[in-house]
Amino acid sequence: MTLLKNLMAPPLSVLVVIVNYRTPSLVVECLRSLKDEVLDHPGAQVMVVDNDSRDGSPDYITNAISSEGWSSWARVLSSPINGGFSFGNNFAIRTSLSSELKPDCFWLLNPDTIVLPGALKGLTTFLTKNPEAGICGGGINEQDNTPWPFAFRFPSIISELERGLGLGLASRLLKPWMVRRQMLDVPERVDWVCGASMMVRSEVFQRVGLMDEDYFLYFEETDFCLKAQRAGFQCWYVPESRVVHIAGQSTGVTSKTTTPKRLPGYWFDSRRRYFVKNHGRVYAMLTDLVWMLAFTFGRFRRWLQRKPDNDPPHYLADFFRNSSIRKSSIRGGVLSEKS
Repeated sequence: MTLLKNLMAPPLSVLVVIVNYRTPSLVVECLRSLKDEVLDHPGAQVMVVDNDSRDGSPDYITNAISSEGWSSWARVLSSPINGGFSFGNNFAIRTSLSSELKPDCFWLLNPDTIVLPGALKGLTTFLTKNPEAGICGGGINEQDNTPWPFAFRFPSIISELERGLGLGLASRLLKPWMVRRQMLDVPERVDWVCGASMMVRSEVFQRVGLMDEDYFLYFEETDFCLKAQRAGFQCWYVPESRVVHIAGQSTGVTSKTTTPKRLPGYWFDSRRRYFVKNHGRVYAMLTDLVWMLAFTFGRFRRWLQRKPDNDPPHYLADFFRNSSIRKSSIRGGVLSEKS
């Protein structure tokens, strides 16, 4: 009876939030791919937040919206600062939740995505049929449209051991704890989903709060999904909804078409914040120590085997310099070091 009632309910109203930082042409292509999805879904709107790009992005995107005839469903909101991914999304979410016409859910979508047909409907249909789900994420395709069938487990000291070693045998033995989890072509409950395409019920934000703005970039969706899970909300992977993701366009960090770049400080800040905030300083320090020892051993093993070096430059030194062993602050801004 409950399922029948849900199926007969009107479509969930959706606000699609796209945070831009100096990728206006990608945003326009993303909007172009969203057009049919939004027009086929009553109550869907799109808000592009420009994170203080200072490159003419707001005008470029606004002009495209006007010239393409998208003004009835898309608009641009300019942020006064570049506060990061969480800040940009919260800027739109906070504005919408305070309005009389707040949406039933928010679809957080990266600017470097192309929405494939049925992606919006796939997520809203799943949430309609599964009221216990508070968060769901779609499947990701590579730039060449090859499926990338992964969702994720929450990071732990064991997953960091596996990640540090980077060895085939260790990865097979520690597979149940690996963060990256290969998915089947059916909906499955998971710990967290990729923030490139993540739909969240308004109720989740209203109960657990907005995303943590002390994460500038990376780990923010992991932290938010953990907070939601602790509040009793489920997170699901929904492969019926798919987007093409051109990774690393704003930062270059996760790009798969270039050689590895040195990781920025905010990546280490976000990782440190996640472990200290959610598991405590002692656990975070032990986790950092385990990773460094495992990484050193794994790197030496790869050197002996004459395997190629695919690690970011200065990885171990940067990791130690920014680890919870050396830094006591978990904020993403000004960081304090132990004397």
